[in-house]
Amino acid sequence: MKRLFFIVINTVVVSSMMAQESVDLKIESDYLHFPVSYDDDAETRVELVIGKNVIRAFDIFLPDQDPNFWVFLDVSDLKGKKVTIRTRYGEDKKGLGLVYQSDDREYLEGVYKEKRRPQLHFSSMRGWNNDPNGLIYYDGEYHLFYQHNPYGYDWGNMHWGHSVSTDLMHWKELPEALYPDEIGVAYSGSAVIDYNNTSGFKSGEEEVIVAIYTSTWFPDRDQKEARENPLERQSLAYSNDRGRTWTKYDGNPVIGDRRKILGSGNDRDPNVFWHEPTQKWVMILFERIGMSIFTSDDLKEWKEESHFETFWECPELFELPIDGDPNNTKWVVYDAGGDYVLGDFDGKEFKITSGAHNYIDGEFFAAQTYENIPATDGRRIQIGWGTIQTPGMPFNMMMAFPTELTLRTTNNGVRMFNEPANEIDLLHSKEYKRENISPEEANIVLKEIKSDKLHLKCEIENINAIAYTFNFDGDDLKYSIRNNTFILNDEERIFKYLPELGSKKMKFEIILDKSSIEVYVDYGRFTMVLPRNLDSENQGLSIVPGYGDLTINIKSLEVYEMKSIWE
Repeated sequence: MKRLFFIVINTVVVSSMMAQESVDLKIESDYLHFPVSYDDDAETRVELVIGKNVIRAFDIFLPDQDPNFWVFLDVSDLKGKKVTIRTRYGEDKKGLGLVYQSDDREYLEGVYKEKRRPQLHFSSMRGWNNDPNGLIYYDGEYHLFYQHNPYGYDWGNMHWGHSVSTDLMHWKELPEALYPDEIGVAYSGSAVIDYNNTSGFKSGEEEVIVAIYTSTWFPDRDQKEARENPLERQSLAYSNDRGRTWTKYDGNPVIGDRRKILGSGNDRDPNVFWHEPTQKWVMILFERIGMSIFTSDDLKEWKEESHFETFWECPELFELPIDGDPNNTKWVVYDAGGDYVLGDFDGKEFKITSGAHNYIDGEFFAAQTYENIPATDGRRIQIGWGTIQTPGMPFNMMMAFPTELTLRTTNNGVRMFNEPANEIDLLHSKEYKRENISPEEANIVLKEIKSDKLHLKCEIENINAIAYTFNFDGDDLKYSIRNNTFILNDEERIFKYLPELGSKKMKFEIILDKSSIEVYVDYGRFTMVLPRNLDSENQGLSIVPGYGDLTINIKSLEVYEMKSIWE
């Protein structure tokens, strides 16, 4: 009855809302609730003010009619205080009159079951998400921080969203970890466990988790053009309660304005790790059109050591064994777009020995790998941003599926491979398996499958075909043997891939979700993250060999219907 009463009252308010520029109230509930529109002409800067202090400020598309969806702001720390909610420039907005407070979030009743909600990939409960940040494992939990706009469908208001998982598959969303402040919005960064308390931030029994991120301040935050010339500096925040609450370092920023030194405003995305041989913290930072290396004893004072020109944004630097041999390793540096180089690293300088190479393409950006994975596990686990939109939903974008990175020797030298994390088995439901069958026999099996959440593995041997095609409910992915290219939907997207010379066989591992198709070729030597046609009717799956009598042999076929990660 309480829920019905809420809906009736809210309907009355929507139909008779009046334009206003401020609302005064005393915080008595955990959440403030804001209406959002998809199609308002311009964002409104909204501020929460206590006395003369602006406590929160963010841009939001406030509606002048019924809202498309609702978002929430956690104000549990402000209970008992009087707050003014106002538009920054005194704009009269009807949507401001709809703001209400409540401990309940009735509009989340169907969350994670929406029409276009990814069911095998993480996406935020509400709002936009992009780059994964601060991937860290601690005390049985995988922490996933990410760039997050909690107040709308589009990019903006960069916070660090926060979710945790015990198995990399099932996620629980926690409150925002980092909010914008007077230094700037919270752009991308990383996190470490400061086991030796070099920073002095530790208090209590838990190990201190330290986040290192870019504080980005725009000369005029209300002008989108200013995004081309921001002030980017590096800051710290720390947590002594397993990442549940965060304190920003009083001495921020720890690396200040370097625009005069660099001659550029590009100065962001710090990735930090402990380098055991030199007993130093090491940071790799995107600057200019390359990467800079810094070192530190305490995470607060940083010394620039070297710079090398390569790639763009969101760098990472880590060491991997070759073919699983811990005595034979190479260091990897990659960028946001999936390009990478191999080399040697002495704690101060990275020397390239191979590359540039590429291991992934498509709707994928700004990946990061987990720090502090237990030595008994030893994997390098990666999550990237899946840049696939979900129109008409109260959320937007997703994370790519967690994968394991390895270095392996190929006929072309050492290369990085990228395969789904083995925890994917936790989602398997009904299975279908066949060996040494024709495409026609395979399609009989595939025709039985009606699920839109699948994990497929197959090995294809080319007999005499010049091409073959995977059809996923109307999305066609063709591999042209003649041109060594993958073609999505009749040349809408083209990806070059050359298999091992002399090999007639190719292995595929495919993850099919509501809005995405991920294709891992030859154990992930090359990966594609692709969008699905969101409006196509269920046409089933099939494998088409191509032209006339030209055909292929399917050496093995495994298909698993999948359980949702939200179950």
